[in-house]
Parts: sequence; C-alpha cells; structure tokens
Amino acid sequence: MKPQILVCGAGIVGLSCALALARKGQRVAVLAPRGDVPAAQADVYHPRVYAISPASQRLLDGLGVWHMLPSARIAPVQAMEIYGDGDGRVDLHAWQAAQENLAWIVESGEIERVLIQAVRMFGIEWLDDRCETWRDGEVETAAGRRMQAELFVGADGAASRLRESAGIKHESRPYHDIGLVTHLDAERPHQSTALQWFRDDGVLALLPLPDTAAGPQVSMVWSMRKAQAEALLALPHQEQAAELENRLAHAAQGRLGALRMRGALHGFPLSVDQSQMTGPGIALVGDAAHRVHPLAGQGLNLGLGDVQALAEAVCQRENFRAAGDARVLRRYQRARAEPVLAMRLATDGLHRLFGIQAAPLAWLRNAGMRWVDALPFVKRQLIEGASRN
Repeated sequence: MKPQILVCGAGIVGLSCALALARKGQRVAVLAPRGDVPAAQADVYHPRVYAISPASQRLLDGLGVWHMLPSARIAPVQAMEIYGDGDGRVDLHAWQAAQENLAWIVESGEIERVLIQAVRMFGIEWLDDRCETWRDGEVETAAGRRMQAELFVGADGAASRLRESAGIKHESRPYHDIGLVTHLDAERPHQSTALQWFRDDGVLALLPLPDTAAGPQVSMVWSMRKAQAEALLALPHQEQAAELENRLAHAAQGRLGALRMRGALHGFPLSVDQSQMTGPGIALVGDAAHRVHPLAGQGLNLGLGDVQALAEAVCQRENFRAAGDARVLRRYQRARAEPVLAMRLATDGLHRLFGIQAAPLAWLRNAGMRWVDALPFVKRQLIEGASRN
C-alpha cells in the first residue's frame, strides 16, 4: 500500500513531521538514509545545539519525545543579555512575560536520537534510500525505486533535491559570513543566561550548557566575516585555540571570565534563503523552505512551526480532499507566510543595521536598544513574539 504522505528527509524537522502526521492517523513513510545517533558520553556534547522556544517545546512534548530527552543535558535559558556595539544593552528575563524559561538549549544529536526512537516505536515505515528526482507526482530514489503519494514533504535540507527537481522557486543570498561553533569552558557561571554581542566583526552568542567536571560550560556561535573566519579555521589546533580565546577575551568583555576551547571549531556559511513553500502535491518544511541568519537562534523553531502548521492543514482537511490537495497546501502556505516573513525581515534587518558603521546610525541603534530596555511592555512583546515561533 502506498503511503498517503512521503516525508523526504530524516533530520529533526523531517522526523518531527512524520511523527506529527502519523500520530493524527495519516499513513506516513520516511524516505532517507537510515542512521543511528550513539548514546551521549558524559561531558562530551554535540557541537551543534539549538535554542528550543516554548512553542517548539510544546510541540515536542505533544509528540511524546520531550520527556525522552535526558534532563541533565538540557540547559534552561531564564535570561538574555544583548549588547550593542556602543553603550546599547537590552536585558530580557522570562519573568517579564510570566514565563518560567525563555528557551532551552538542547543538543542536536539528542533531539535526533529520541525522534529516531519515537518513529521506530510508532511503527512508521522508514525507507533506507533518498529522493533523487520528482516528476509528475512520482519520486525516483537513488536506488531507482519509483514512489507515489498524495503528498510529498520536502524536509531534505537547504540543498533539497525534491525542491530542485520539482522546479519550486527558490532564492538565496549569501551573507559572506561564516558561523563558527564550539563549546567553551567558562571561568564564571552563566546563571542560565544567554549572552549576545553585536559587533563590527559579526555577532557573538554564548549559550548556557550544563556544567561539566571542569566547571561551567557555554556554547559559542560567532557569525564572523568570511575572511577572518576562514583564516581562523585554517590555523593548527593549538594556534587556533589561542587566537580564538584571545578574541573572546576582548569580544565578551570578561563577562564570564576566561573562556577556553573544549572541542573542535566548526564553520558553516551563512545565507538567507526563501522558497515558495508548496508545489503540486509538495510541501516544503524547515531548511528546504527557508533559512534565516542565526543571530536570533530561530531557524529550527521556524521549521518546527512549519511542522505544526502542515499537520493542522492536512489533518483538518475535508474528507473528500487528498493530503496534497491544492487548497490544503494553500492553507499551509498562508499559515506560514507571516511568521516566516517576519523572522526573515527581523534577522536580515538586524544584520544589515549592525553592518553599517556610520557614526550617526551607530548612535541611533544603541540609543534604540537603551529605549527598548527602559520599556517593560516592549520587552514583554519581544519575549512573547519569540515564544510563538
């Protein structure tokens, strides 16, 4: 029996989508290379972490996977300090919006591991292959298999083969920045506070992680100018660590004391991408549909928002409509248009704003940050807005 819905891709968004649809009674299959994530080792953390918003936490909880995550490896974010490139500063606290936490920092590998377990426990069919081409309502896999479905879900990442072969409109603009990620030992405790600096050489974020045997630990995400980042990545490990730690001492202003690299430094190019989110019998989710600058840490949350909206559109359709009916897909696209556009404009706008070094504008943006920090109702709106993504 062919599946009603074929999810192409088995990352966090793809597996969440398959699970959300299957739990609502849809016949779903996953098409992606089968993989396993090994159990985590004590004091060894996956290099990529995500800030999970309250809306995403509720989705994962509803899928039955949130409580499968080991609580000792989750770091709550109860406050955030944002620094401008002058004297601008904004402090956000969860209590300002009557929330327990602003977000939770969770390792990518841990989320993937529990989702894989949940998909298997739920009995969702998993085809160990990959989408190669799409034509006339049919997918051909890398192994030469031809598959049909009422709806194909493109969850196969920023270089989506489904999106490309279906000819769905896609636009991409590089930032000429590289996102550098690593974990750091900190001299001082982070106190469940995320820290962010907007600087002339990019945006630096330090995210709280659980303590290790060595003491406090944070995850670094530094969106750095391409030339500087490539030069840093090219250095031998010891020189690289010394150079990065020297830059951190200046950039982080001693907020957490001395910072020391505790793992490898990874880099990935940054861009802003947007696709038409649907095609004939196709819905795109996650990075296949859109990518935004990581300065707000909302990329995965946008993808999980796609999952929520697609599951609602498909499962609330009229009985006479197929899962890939054009009207069902239009409902999904309308539901995601505003939140995706708003996040893209906000992150792209902030990147552009802090990339201009003219003195009047520099003064104005830092004055704006001081103004926001002085208005509790504005901060409450910022927190509530981020919580809904």
